[in-house]
Amino acid sequence: MSVEDVQRRLKALGYTIGTAGPNRDGVDGDFGRLSQLATLAALVKGAPAPADAPSPPPGTSATKPSSVPASWMPAALIKGIVVHWTAGAHRASALDRSHYHLLIEADGKLVRGTPSIDLNDARGLKSGYAAHTLKCNSGFIGVSLCCMAGAVESPFKAGPHPMTRAQWDELPAVLADLCRRYDVPITPRTVLSHAEVQGTLGITQRGKWDISRLAFDPSVVGAKAVGDLFRKRAAALLANPSEA
Repeated sequence: MSVEDVQRRLKALGYTIGTAGPNRDGVDGDFGRLSQLATLAALVKGAPAPADAPSPPPGTSATKPSSVPASWMPAALIKGIVVHWTAGAHRASALDRSHYHLLIEADGKLVRGTPSIDLNDARGLKSGYAAHTLKCNSGFIGVSLCCMAGAVESPFKAGPHPMTRAQWDELPAVLADLCRRYDVPITPRTVLSHAEVQGTLGITQRGKWDISRLAFDPSVVGAKAVGDLFRKRAAALLANPSEA
């Protein structure tokens, strides 16, 4: 059975496997994170998982699949995380990777940025650090969703590359992993969106509004409303990793 066959079976069982592939239905022949999670979920629930499904890679489990590889999280003194969108396309460009430590593409795939997290150590920025937030880089990790090119704040238009549900669903797991690794408490001052930095930390950000809207849920309006949602979900995963 090919990977594409496995993915089609997972789709038929109702599992979310992203929007990659020629038909943007997740069937792309790449046994990536969303396909792995769907296979694991099917096994946990006792569903008839596809025969000959590829085995999850070493280090994953049915209760806590890893979001951020340990090798991506070197020792550093970190005090917080700022969440962004790239204002670009659904895939991480070289420019995107140069500004952020971690990026989440449209299908939920996690991409490592060029700067290492330890370059943004709170004890002093090092050459090549990720310049993700104006005057708020020392001790802060930059995580960004690859989306929202051409978006308009008011009246709100998400543009041709809107944030996807897969990106949003992956974000809390990434935040929980980072907070666990660097012992960062989840509060509005330590885990926040770029749009919250000015109001919460008092650091002027030149009108940045990421993330203050969800393209797939227009009922959520405002940076705090969005921030409260991802903080709540990340905190739940931090407290109970088996929910990941």
